[in-house]
Amino acid sequence: MRAIVYESHGDPEVLHLADVPDPQAGPGQVRVRVEAAAVNGWDVKSRAGVTGAPEPATPVVPGLEVAGVVDALGDGVTGVAPGDRVVGFAVGGGYAELALTKVFARVPDGLAVTDAVTLPVAAETATRVLRLLDLRAGETLLVHGASGAVGALATQLAVRRGARVVGTASARNQDRVAALGATATTYGAGLVERVRALAPDGVDAVLDTTGAGVLPDSIALRGGTDRIVTIADDAAADLGVTASYRSERDADELAQAVDALARGDLTTTVGAVLPLADAARAHALVESGHPGGKVVLVP
Repeated sequence: MRAIVYESHGDPEVLHLADVPDPQAGPGQVRVRVEAAAVNGWDVKSRAGVTGAPEPATPVVPGLEVAGVVDALGDGVTGVAPGDRVVGFAVGGGYAELALTKVFARVPDGLAVTDAVTLPVAAETATRVLRLLDLRAGETLLVHGASGAVGALATQLAVRRGARVVGTASARNQDRVAALGATATTYGAGLVERVRALAPDGVDAVLDTTGAGVLPDSIALRGGTDRIVTIADDAAADLGVTASYRSERDADELAQAVDALARGDLTTTVGAVLPLADAARAHALVESGHPGGKVVLVP
């Protein structure tokens, strides 16, 4: 099969097309003929070599999220058949014509795979963090980066729980955040004062999706480190703030998110759909910090 690979860490240009062996479905896995693969920040960091991982010993196929048509089943797989369309977490990389997945959900008729593939990582992260924050109806949640993939889903899920959300975003994304049901404000200097004006009774919980040095302001707004979670700031440990990085992948939770997206109860934004061969361009777009939404590759 054709796949995007890299043999060493570096700039986006290290990504290139290559012929690699077809993956074979192992126990509990399905193989899909890929129709869409999402580009994640983790893909970019791994390729760049900033995660602390050693240089790859063999060509690496990046990609955490895939959607496509099942074409082979591993031992023990039930409830799905060849020809079914699914979305899930890729095992062994998703930027390819074929990919494996073990945690997946069916894609309902009428939902585009380019939309469905935006969900696995963002929905898992948003659900996990809201669980950690123990957010309840009537409480106020501050979301740093509410227009991003995780921030937007966390905002919508919190609003559905009956919470009030104050979400930060760039000036150009204020309307987008407001459309999610949040009270939007800009980030940067004066944030504490702006949030206090918008939430005079205080904020009950804080989610930082940005890693942009907002934890001290978050602590000031909370009056301590309790019920603050970051998914992006390595300074958390020094400040006594909870950092959550470990994925808790659950097929039932993914299915709930996919069904909600299909019903229109959740929304996601696709910033660009590019051919698989343009993976380097896709990574550069994500690295720019302004992709306008999820970047998706299609074989």
